[in-house]
Amino acid sequence: MDGDLEYRRIARPTQRIVTGRVVRLMEGYPRELKIGQPALVAVVTAASVMGLLLLAIRSLLSSASGGARRSWKELRKGPEFLVTPLHLRDSDNRLCEVELHGHLAQSALHPSDWVQITLKPQDPDLPPRVERIVNITTGQLLRPRPATLWTHLGPPLLLQAVLGALLVLVIAVVVVLF
Repeated sequence: MDGDLEYRRIARPTQRIVTGRVVRLMEGYPRELKIGQPALVAVVTAASVMGLLLLAIRSLLSSASGGARRSWKELRKGPEFLVTPLHLRDSDNRLCEVELHGHLAQSALHPSDWVQITLKPQDPDLPPRVERIVNITTGQLLRPRPATLWTHLGPPLLLQAVLGALLVLVIAVVVVLF
């Protein structure tokens, strides 16, 4: 090994806004989003109330079965989202690594594009996450959209949970008033 080779360490920026040139978009990989159990329990419980009412109505009207439901284990697992490491050279000529969560169009960023990125800190072991990118070269404003608890649960379950919570609220009001 040659000891004369200069190795530049990759820095993790600490500023909220960093301006620089894109050096490299690395290959993306999936990462699982952690789901908080209290929020999941509240949504599933409220959805179950409405689900029981719908099941009773469905059984009275016909013998058709309901759609496929996801198990507690599947809901608890959480969604996976794409993480793409991004290397850029900042205005101080330091090589910086940040993470891009979610999907962007392939034509949105190219090596040598001049960008201004807004960062959000993550765990101390991970590089900061990109919240917003202003591609100064093309004039585009880019916002990567990662998966969330709400996108993982989906509109049908959330709608059912809202209706179930309203049903419980109506029953509680009726019981209190009468």
